[in-house]
Amino acid sequence: MKKILVTGSNGRFGKILQKIITKKKFIFTDKKKLNILSLKSIKKNINKYKPDYILHLAGLSRPMSLHEKNIIKSIDSNIIGTCNLVKESSKNNIKLIYFSTNYVYQGTKGNYSECDPVKPWNNYGLSKLGGETAVQMYKNSLILRLCMTEKPFIHSHAYANVKSNFIFQENIAKIIIKILDKKGIINVGGPSKNIYTFAKMSCKKVKKKFSKGEFPKRMDMNLKKLKKLIN
Repeated sequence: MKKILVTGSNGRFGKILQKIITKKKFIFTDKKKLNILSLKSIKKNINKYKPDYILHLAGLSRPMSLHEKNIIKSIDSNIIGTCNLVKESSKNNIKLIYFSTNYVYQGTKGNYSECDPVKPWNNYGLSKLGGETAVQMYKNSLILRLCMTEKPFIHSHAYANVKSNFIFQENIAKIIIKILDKKGIINVGGPSKNIYTFAKMSCKKVKKKFSKGEFPKRMDMNLKKLKKLIN
């Protein structure tokens, strides 16, 4: 049985994963136990748990404005920390699984496949792509470009003219268990639809709004590769 060391377990998705996964092969750590900005901390955990895989959830996401206002924190959390994990994983031949985002795509044409060029449209996407770049240098790795959110939909408004692949975190947790052994890059999300339509599924009170250029209108990904792997 593979031992999987999980970073960032006290984050939103990490907490959900802990509720769904009860098997002992998952070792959940928070920032106090495993600080990705400290090579000493990473080495300590690797020596203690001797994992076969590292599932890298730690990082900075919301609020998106923070990546514009504090690029140092964004770089440290999403790029430097990930680079540190790549270094130590490669030294110990540990498979690294990295949670990335569909924000690495430009958001203009939609239906993006894993082979399409990437061109992030904001600093969050750039920070996640920075982490991806390091992970791709290490062949014993898996990058998941995710489009997920909490259930119910947490925002009061949702874009009716922006198409994406949102899926709830609970469903993502069930999917990733099936693809942990894969390598390369996989788009992960739900059926393509406008965000307002998705939001209404879990939050009837959500109000409609329209992007006037502040948010790309075609963020949806092609999920053929994922479907082939899990079916």
